[in-house]
Amino acid sequence: MPTGNTKRPVTVPKIVSSLPDRPDTGSIQRVLVVDDSLLQRRILSGFLRKWGYTVIEAANGDSALELCRTMRPDLVLSDWMMPGLDGLEFCRAFRDLTGEEYGYFILLTSKSEKVEVARGLDAGADDFLTKPVNPGELRARIRAGDRLLAMQREVSEKNRVIGDTLHKLQAAYDSIDRDLMQARKIQQSMVPELSRSFGRSQVSLLLKPCGHIGGDLVGMFSPAPDRVAFYAIDVSGHGITSAMMTARLGGYLSPSYFDQNLALAWQPDGSFALRPPAEVARLLNDRQLADTGIDEYFTLAYATVDLTNGHLQLVQAGHPHPLLMRADGAVEFVGQGGLPVGLLPDAGFAQCDLRLRPGDRLLFYSDGFTECRLADGRMLDTDGLLRLLSACEPGQTGQELLDDLFWNLTQSMDPETGLQDDVSATLFEYGG
Repeated sequence: MPTGNTKRPVTVPKIVSSLPDRPDTGSIQRVLVVDDSLLQRRILSGFLRKWGYTVIEAANGDSALELCRTMRPDLVLSDWMMPGLDGLEFCRAFRDLTGEEYGYFILLTSKSEKVEVARGLDAGADDFLTKPVNPGELRARIRAGDRLLAMQREVSEKNRVIGDTLHKLQAAYDSIDRDLMQARKIQQSMVPELSRSFGRSQVSLLLKPCGHIGGDLVGMFSPAPDRVAFYAIDVSGHGITSAMMTARLGGYLSPSYFDQNLALAWQPDGSFALRPPAEVARLLNDRQLADTGIDEYFTLAYATVDLTNGHLQLVQAGHPHPLLMRADGAVEFVGQGGLPVGLLPDAGFAQCDLRLRPGDRLLFYSDGFTECRLADGRMLDTDGLLRLLSACEPGQTGQELLDDLFWNLTQSMDPETGLQDDVSATLFEYGG
């Protein structure tokens, strides 16, 4: 057996950090260490390299700033007290550098007064470490910065995606806007003239869509010198679908191609005669319901006039009651009412006859007038329409009267809501 004292080997426990070698997100990879003390730089750099970071060193704030201009670090560990550009000044200059990536900045200082800490935060520092630096505390602060950078970069990426999406949406909107502007020109071409004289009589039109394009349509046509027809249409809904419907209806009541106009009947002598208004409403109803897949309907006020004697025939299909203004100042709402066009098959449409005298006027108007919201919250209604007409300049006729009527409407409506519906009108003035 061995004799004497024998030394038993002493096992020194190895200290293993419970923290992983790298932060979970890996947002911090490149670290800049700034300190005028070579020993301090070596100590900090040793820890950081051991933990798997790429480390860059600078002996002062000026050289550190030059490095940051060409190679932005994810994290800066900077001493406060340094010759030349100190840590506080370097932090301000670092924050002034342009670039999208945010760098986490930790000031190393022996200062612990609240005033000094406030100065550091005001300069742009994110965190502080008191010298001498404890490795565990340094790891914890770096992990906190890593989480912050990860969130910041996630937000930046989402903002970039949102920015790209908004750019694409803007491009799509611009394209749609150009198409709508062109559609507006096409729709305006369906009403080539807003006023036209027929002997001593006159028809004037007003069409004001609430958007780029609208679902209202007004028009007139005359197959013979002593006959004239005029109408006002309001398609259900708004926007592109309604505008396409008005384009179709404009073709059905074409003022240029009488052979395509449903309201005209070809005569053996090659001329065209006006169909009765009730028959026109029925033909339009049949044509509308024959088109499968179309759910829209429209209201219609349509009239024909024999200019030789003032005999007027009128059909009102769901449209507001036309306003008859007599030359002697009397006013009355006329029409038989009825269903809109395109709702029910085999619908009947009532027709009424009027006798106009020289100086009489008949006004078709859309519910964009009467249902317009006023500043006090009420709708204009028919009484309000009469007030708007009475407020027009005395003696006005034709297009001037319609323009003045619309201007009065804009002055009365709620400025916050504006026009919520298309506004249109057709004015017939009988001259005898």
